[in-house]
Amino acid sequence: MQNFKISGFADEIDSNLEIQLKGLNKLGISYIEPRGINGKNISEHSLSEVADVKTIMDAYNIKVSAIGSPIGKIKITDDFAPELDKFKHVLELAEHFDADYIRMFSFFIPEGENPESYRDEVIGRWGKYVDAAKGSGITLLHENEKDIYGDTAERCKDLLDTLDCEYVKLTFDPANFVQCGENTLAAFDLLENYIEYMHVKDARIADGNVVPAGFGDGKVEEILRRLKVKNFSGFVSLEPHLANFQGLAELEGEGRSVATKEMSGFDTFKIAADALQNILNRI
Repeated sequence: MQNFKISGFADEIDSNLEIQLKGLNKLGISYIEPRGINGKNISEHSLSEVADVKTIMDAYNIKVSAIGSPIGKIKITDDFAPELDKFKHVLELAEHFDADYIRMFSFFIPEGENPESYRDEVIGRWGKYVDAAKGSGITLLHENEKDIYGDTAERCKDLLDTLDCEYVKLTFDPANFVQCGENTLAAFDLLENYIEYMHVKDARIADGNVVPAGFGDGKVEEILRRLKVKNFSGFVSLEPHLANFQGLAELEGEGRSVATKEMSGFDTFKIAADALQNILNRI
């Protein structure tokens, strides 16, 4: 358990930064993966705004695990120049936050089209990210995500193998693989040498719904167990996505106490945090 450093997307607690940080303090979590801050995406904040944000984070003793950026979450057919400029800004933000990582994606593929048709364009664009980040000391974390080039384990590996860059690694998201019809343990076996960071999110094969870790088909406990055996000492970042989860009452039958009232952002975040902690206590 001691090898894992817990972080999370605290904008799922609330849009207000201080409420996010107070929630993390209540849960004993010392890191945040900033994404939405005071109603704006992290990539939209100026350097002066980020300086103020960091001052507030310091007051709550919260550090940044990775920048939860949206970089690469545009259509592969969209103009790339503005996205590259945004990435360069996010690099500056990461440096101001003393963050070692930036979470990124590999572009949405037009619906119904073969992702392989866009492979060269994806690789070329990522090559520009790699060039821009050279010498920064920041690692670029590709996250597997539905409908992007790197939605399957095979294409994630293709991207990472082809780039062959020591500062390009993988954020492994079990729920996203489940929602893409992937076997998460097979994906882990294929990608384990690239896994630098974990998103703790689970989902069910039957309906694709996101559920607390251990309640879906993502094999989250087995994956974390395998990482522990490998002496993984990185971040496991909570991304609950439980605001619209319709199965919270089922947790009663699993020995969890769940209120029947409307759940707050903190309530659902705590359910996700408790589910993760229960797994870590077992492995």
